[in-house]
Amino acid sequence: MSAQTAITGARIFDGDIWHDGKALLVENSKIADIRTESALPAGIETISADGKLIVPGFIDLQVNGGGGVLLNHQQDVDAIRQICAAHAKFGTTALLPTLITDTFDIRAKTIAAGIEARKAGVPGFLGLHIEGPHLSVARKGVHDPSLIRPMEDADLQAMLACADAFDGLMVTVAPENTTLKQVAALAEAGIIVSLGHTDVGYATVKAYADAGARTVTHLFNAMSQLGNREPGVVGATLDLGSLYAGIIADGIHVDPASMRAALRAKQGPGKIFIVTDAMSTIGSDQTGFFLNGREIFRKDGRLALADGTLAGADIDMLSSVRFVHEKLGIALEEALCMGSAYAAQAMRVDDRKGRLAAGYDADFVVLAKTLDIAATYIGGACVHTA
Repeated sequence: MSAQTAITGARIFDGDIWHDGKALLVENSKIADIRTESALPAGIETISADGKLIVPGFIDLQVNGGGGVLLNHQQDVDAIRQICAAHAKFGTTALLPTLITDTFDIRAKTIAAGIEARKAGVPGFLGLHIEGPHLSVARKGVHDPSLIRPMEDADLQAMLACADAFDGLMVTVAPENTTLKQVAALAEAGIIVSLGHTDVGYATVKAYADAGARTVTHLFNAMSQLGNREPGVVGATLDLGSLYAGIIADGIHVDPASMRAALRAKQGPGKIFIVTDAMSTIGSDQTGFFLNGREIFRKDGRLALADGTLAGADIDMLSSVRFVHEKLGIALEEALCMGSAYAAQAMRVDDRKGRLAAGYDADFVVLAKTLDIAATYIGGACVHTA
């Protein structure tokens, strides 16, 4: 794409409203304007998207792998590049490659790889999500219990040392294995602290939210549930307006009725946003893979251990957005915001991502009216065409 380009003929959703009969003006890597086609500069390069939709690029804050690559197995720039490229084919323009509970050494290699990926300008790389190892064994899910442990000062310092190394850094912890002081230190450094894989009650969640925890990892999964006398993590997440929450929208991890109830109940300003929790299978023909020496089986859209324990998800962001819209009956505009704007808000990057407005990154998706992917743009460059 040249320094200044206009995409014409499409219906444009800017994150708030639709624009008809207008063009998306891109200058270098930023959105310059949304304006009527008659007001475009003379001689500007145009790209026709007649009859299609242009929407903000999807933002996925929990991506374990893609394109046959799992971050726990390969910690280098090539792995991050392959994961980002695999998800770009499904409209994801910014993501957090996610490391599942592993050793201190693997975490250090992941952080080093992330720093190099940022220096290399890998398209779609927003930062890292370190999920564990400071979780609850009682709510471990697929995480290896032998690797779960309390947060020590060396762990805290490792996170604080890279707090400014990325556009976004998220850390999932459980109160069972972290202290309020540790969470406060992470939050004060600008790290997004997410509560997950935890069995604590409402009062504890509130205390950790007050200390700086901002999000909750895959709502409903691997956490204490909403009860009549103890609201649990689920109830606290819905009741506390300060908390954002990711949710896996594949119809397997959470029943559609529970998803609809949660969306109706969530107190703001914190929102529920879509995450894929995708594994290496996305964009690949893998029938399974290994995680921490245990075999994961892929069948009928489900990833699980031999005992049935879910092991991440086999879904992409576009399919997730379509699920929320088509299966839950949520308005398309809201489903799109759940796939983009709300994640940007949770990560505090909503001053440059999650919307199509002047000065924002030119990250957007071109969709057919059927919501099939047509093209993905990151920083004004087309990185995928169907």
